[in-house]
Amino acid sequence: MITPLCTKGAEVPSSRPLTGNWRSLLVEDNPDPEFRSYCHLFAVRRPWQRGCVDDSLRHIADNKVAGVLITDTRMRRVHHPYDGGADVFLATSEERDRMRDRHADRLFRHPSGL
Repeated sequence: MITPLCTKGAEVPSSRPLTGNWRSLLVEDNPDPEFRSYCHLFAVRRPWQRGCVDDSLRHIADNKVAGVLITDTRMRRVHHPYDGGADVFLATSEERDRMRDRHADRLFRHPSGL
């Protein structure tokens, strides 16, 4: 699971004791340091078991946290939940089609499919 934290400083915040800093990215490069912004990505690896992300999903649904990515260990499949639903990125179009068919009742009903 990867969670972002945006700051105005390049220093990695120590506010995520259960996760490790994976990467820090300069998001807004500005000559004036007051207007620079950084995104620090924190990652935690957990063995999969039923219910292991339930608390995180509840926080996302309640708008307490945003930008969370849940991935497999090779990052070939990504689940990006947000307060109104989720986006899922899969490794192959065949896998995508199987997921679409299995969860057809949960898909957005707009004619464009988006």
